[in-house]
Order: sequence, then C-alpha cells, then structure tokens
Amino acid sequence: MTTTQQPPPPPPQPPHGSGPSGIGDGGHGHGHSHSHGPAAPVSKHLRKVIAAILVPFSVAVVVGLAVLWPGGAPGHERTGVGFDRQTQQATVTVVEKVDCKSVNASGETPTGDTSTAEGSSALQQATGTCGKATIRVDTGKDKGRTFTEIVQPDSPRRLHEGQKVIVAYAPDAPDNLQYSVTDVNRKVPMALLAGIFAVVVVVVGRLRGVMALVALAVSFLVLTLFILPAILQGSNPLVVAIVGASAIMLIALYMCHGLTARTSVAVLGTLVSLLLIGLLGSLFIGWAALTGNTDDNTGLIHGLYPGIDMSGLLLAGVIIGSLGVLDDVTVTQTSAVWELHEANPTMGWRGLYRAGIRIGRDHIASVVNTLVLAYAGAALPLLLLFSIAQSSVVDVANSELVAEEIVRTLVGSIGLVAAVPVTTALAALVVSADRPGSQEPAQAAPPARGGGRGRRRKR
Repeated sequence: MTTTQQPPPPPPQPPHGSGPSGIGDGGHGHGHSHSHGPAAPVSKHLRKVIAAILVPFSVAVVVGLAVLWPGGAPGHERTGVGFDRQTQQATVTVVEKVDCKSVNASGETPTGDTSTAEGSSALQQATGTCGKATIRVDTGKDKGRTFTEIVQPDSPRRLHEGQKVIVAYAPDAPDNLQYSVTDVNRKVPMALLAGIFAVVVVVVGRLRGVMALVALAVSFLVLTLFILPAILQGSNPLVVAIVGASAIMLIALYMCHGLTARTSVAVLGTLVSLLLIGLLGSLFIGWAALTGNTDDNTGLIHGLYPGIDMSGLLLAGVIIGSLGVLDDVTVTQTSAVWELHEANPTMGWRGLYRAGIRIGRDHIASVVNTLVLAYAGAALPLLLLFSIAQSSVVDVANSELVAEEIVRTLVGSIGLVAAVPVTTALAALVVSADRPGSQEPAQAAPPARGGGRGRRRKR
C-alpha cells in the first residue's frame, strides 16, 4: 500500500518549484497568490522571443536617457511674474479691522454703475471694513522683518493671526512694497494627506503597496530630474517625453509586478498604445493648429525659453498623462488572460482572446468615462466661464483652450481603447503558444489537468 501511495505527492512539487525559472504553470492553485513567477508559464523559447523585443528597447531607453540627460535646469534672471518670483515663508502676527477709506488710495465712493463686478468691488473698497495684517518674514536675509498687508473686503483670501503664508520679494520695489502675500503655506496639511495616502496604500497593498510607492517616487524623480530639465534645455519635448515615459513604464511595471512574462506582455501592450497616442496626437495637434500657448503660465514659459516647442510640449503632456491609465489597462487585461488560462489550460488563443475581450469591454467603458470626467473636472472653471457667457457648444469646442482638452481626452481615450484588444491578443498568444520543456509536462501530467498537460506535450 505504501509503495502505491508514494508516487502522487512528488508530481505537484516540480511545477511550484519551477516558477523562478519562468516555466511554472498554473497547475498549482495557490501559487498565483505569490508576487513572483509561479503563476506565469513561460518556456525558454518564449523568454527568448520576449527578450529579443524588450532588451533592445530597454537599451534604447537607457541610451536615450544618457544622451538627453540635461544635468539640471538652465538658470535665468527672475522676471517677478507669476511663479517666477523670489518667495519666502512668513507668519501673520496681527490682524486688525480698519475703515477701508483710511487705507485705500481712493477713499471716494464711486458714483458710476455699481451693479457690475468692478463697480461692486469699488463700492466695498470705499465703504467697507478692511483687514490690516502685520506679517513677519521667517526666512531669507530679511528674517524678522515685518510689513503690512491690506485685505480688501471682497478678497477671496482671508488672513488670521498665527497663519503661515508665502510672501513674494521684489528687490527693485520701494522698501515698503518689497514684500507681499502671494499664497497660504499649505505644507502641513499636504504632508499629512500624503502620509495618510502612503499608510493606506501600505496597509491595503502590503509589499505591493510599498513597491508602488517606491515606483511613484522614481516616476517623480524621472519627471523632475530628466523630463522637465531636458525640455528647458531645448531638447525636443516629444522625444524627451517618449524616453522619459518609457523609463517610467519599465521601472514602475517591473518594480510593482515583478520580472515576469505577464509584466512583459503588459509592457509591450503599453508601448504599442503609447506609439499610437504619439502618432494621433502629433497628427491632430498639427492639423488643429494647437499652439500649446493658451494661458499665463505657458505664456511665461514661452517668454523665458522661446526655443521650447510649445505644441511639442502639449503632445508630451498627452503622452505622459495617458501613461498612468494605460498601465492599469494593460496590467489588468494581461492578468485576466493569465487567470483564464489558469482556469482552463486547454483553451486556445482564440478562446482566451474572446473571453479576455469581454472583460476588456467593461474596462473600456469605465476607463473612458473616468478619463473624460477627470479632464472635465480639471477644466470645470473654464467650462463654467463659457456657460456664463452663453456660448454655443460649437464655439466652446472651437476655442483653443477647450480644443486642447478635447484633443488630449480623445487621443488618450483612443489609445486606452486600443490597449485592450492589443494587450489581450498579445497575452492570449503568449499563454497559448507557451511550450515548456518535456520534463515538466511528464511530471505534472498525473496529478491534475491531464488534458491541458497532454496538449502541452506536443512540440
């Protein structure tokens, strides 16, 4: 009896142990819960095929990073406009209420039409109660210096004692006008919110959550140390965006999901979709004559660095903005196909594709809606302005401000939709075409899924 019961236990072990070599199959039900290789059936043949595509691509990305590496953003003399100002941290020490007539330059009550926004503001500034704030500079060479700031009754920003603020410094202005409050110091609540986010990600995601946070930090480093300075140095924004986005994609996906065939298929699907987004974006940004210079911030950038291609910068933003959602789509579709194969190893690539694309259709509907609403939410003040002006939908869509968002949204959405069939097809082909070595099928055939193993025995 004991001799007849001994053979069954060994066969399940080789597939589980063969995971690190990339040849493990889905014959073990619990193996998929691990964060590394066992759930991804990959033979040496397929590893070579995938490597033949991704290794040269990765080398090209590294070469691109080395060639385009900027070594820091170029310096310039501050203009004192918008964000391009010297700033210091400060504290509001005293706030007292005063009559606006006594502190405003014109104390006369306006006699014109006060029903307009300008007239109403002038009336409040002449007859209302203002705030006179004393502010102490806390950093810089003038640390300890105080100045006063008048807060008008219709000002959206209210100051109170003890409040931390950001002040702008204008060295060429008269002494009493060199400092002015530009914003509230929000570092504490922002840091607290970031900490809560990190804790939630780690508690729920555990090791995967930690790796996701590390990947997020690396993405910001690539953005701040490479993409932004390289564009300011005068490199082509499109080329910089492609190289930077590719580096972020490779680092983030492999760091979060492991160096497996499943991740490699997601990388390939993301790459194909990014290329499609780049081509469509370049075509329609040029065709629609979008300049990328539509507000004060882009105008300031163009004024400081006239050599920057602003339309190319717009296209670079489309590519980088689409990358994060693309990762989600491609990883989800690849995992869906892998799980379908785990559930039924006898299913061919056509069956896997059909089942995977049914899952993908639900994903498409939710992702496109998410992307459109995200852009609409960001542009909500602009859309509200057009609504107040009672402009027609055609006029609104034709304006460059809105046309940019439309092109950004639609091009990104096309890439996302295309990512579903592309990634699903790649995953189905890789999983169904996998042919592990002859030793593994022979060992794995007795315990379970004999039909699937027998099929794989064919070379």
